[in-house]
Amino acid sequence: MPSDKQRGATQRKATSRRSFLRNSTAATAAAVSLASLDVSRFAHAAGSDIIKVGLIGCGGRGTGAAAQSVRAAPNMRLYAMADLFRDKLDRSLATLRKTVPDKVEVSEDRCFTGFDAYKHVIECCDVVLLCTPPHFRPEHLRAAVEAKKHIFAEKPVAVDAPGVRSVWESCQKAKEYGIAVVSGLCWRYHYGVRETMKRVLDGEFGDIIALQTNYVVGYLWSVPRKPGWSDMEWQCRNWLYFQWLSGDHIVEQHIHSLDKMAWAMGDTYPVKAWGLGGRQVRVEPIYGNIYDHHAVVFEFANGVRCFSYCRQISGCYNDVSDHIFCTKGHVDVLKHRATYKGKTVWRYRGKSNNMYQTEHDEMMQSIFDGKPINNGEYMTKSTMMAIMGRMATYTGQVVTWEQAWNSKQRLGPDKYEWGPVEIQPVAKPGRTPLV
Repeated sequence: MPSDKQRGATQRKATSRRSFLRNSTAATAAAVSLASLDVSRFAHAAGSDIIKVGLIGCGGRGTGAAAQSVRAAPNMRLYAMADLFRDKLDRSLATLRKTVPDKVEVSEDRCFTGFDAYKHVIECCDVVLLCTPPHFRPEHLRAAVEAKKHIFAEKPVAVDAPGVRSVWESCQKAKEYGIAVVSGLCWRYHYGVRETMKRVLDGEFGDIIALQTNYVVGYLWSVPRKPGWSDMEWQCRNWLYFQWLSGDHIVEQHIHSLDKMAWAMGDTYPVKAWGLGGRQVRVEPIYGNIYDHHAVVFEFANGVRCFSYCRQISGCYNDVSDHIFCTKGHVDVLKHRATYKGKTVWRYRGKSNNMYQTEHDEMMQSIFDGKPINNGEYMTKSTMMAIMGRMATYTGQVVTWEQAWNSKQRLGPDKYEWGPVEIQPVAKPGRTPLV
């Protein structure tokens, strides 16, 4: 008798583009009439049976996501690409032509650049991968939902509260339309972590007493400014280090850790947060205006506290780990094991998987089944949790969930154009206001 995995592979193999679109339509029919669903948006060459994938944001993560997406079903092809910069698009395309050569059908007229490039990819593809710097995610996600395209959205999904609220609204519409929204919070798709969290949530190790999570690492990449680059070009190329583009590393990177802690709490989120942080070592202009360390205490309604640490400073002790302290054991999430009084009481011994690939496999299978995944709730709220932590460290104040969610602060310029962009001053706790 075939296994679930074998049955899934067989179904993916047999699924044509026609049945893909039919199942997408079936999922939507419960919420909107067939007449209101513009199936003509899937325009394609006569006789073509491919499922067209579009990549928006051609950095390293976007390139990886594109390869994983087209591997999720035999008839999936990378069909169009967009990036702010042609050189980045070309590097990504060259890599993908080597990595998945039989899966790339990107012609020159489907290579788009500039701030509006995403619109052209959305127009001509069935599935879109949103992998630009996080600042642009709300706008791109809204456009993809309005066009009723299936979506993979990298984390985080916003850098400020207005962006979070926009994404929340878009994800609610995606449910109504019956389109998939899968998040790049990849640990949710890791078999070992899934089983660990299932046992935590089932109460196998007792009640949660406290949570502690670390993302303390060294420097990441940076891009020195070149002569002739405008402020906008340099900031967009060096986007990790500007608040308006990345949200700071507590949002851009540490969100993985915070999402796991919220998951352990049954996808409930903290009622308030306070913390400290600063910019002690990475002080040169190339590091923009973000901090190099944050420490935040998140408090939940039931009294449980999450002690959260993240740092990007080289030459220091590094640790990426998540710990759940329960009445009947200490759970090390990334080691997939629990101990009690010094003895191992449980360890995951199941199958391993590539969580990045599983995200796309499960996304496509859900569409083929007519039951599209929507990760909108946790990807939105976990982004808000990370922003809440940043607000606490930047201001030095206690920040409630309501204050964070309802914040009016919008990061970034009023319009996108190649030219001057003012760099906001580095936040100073006790002086930077809570907006």
